[in-house]
Amino acid sequence: MAVAIYAVEGMTCQHCVKAVKEEVGALAGVTGVEVVLVPEGISTVSVTSANPLDDAAVAAAVDEAGYQLAP
Repeated sequence: MAVAIYAVEGMTCQHCVKAVKEEVGALAGVTGVEVVLVPEGISTVSVTSANPLDDAAVAAAVDEAGYQLAP
């Protein structure tokens, strides 16, 4: 099992959290997604998966939800 933590910009509400959880959760091998929302700041997304994930795939999923990984 692997856990990766990502910083995400632009999330402001629970709708944002739901969108990110759905998109990232749909990636192959993902078994859990937890979000610590920081409205108007940098939120934290913890992703649990069977194997390490490709960061580019996670970034694409976050982008699909309408947000972006923080630098």
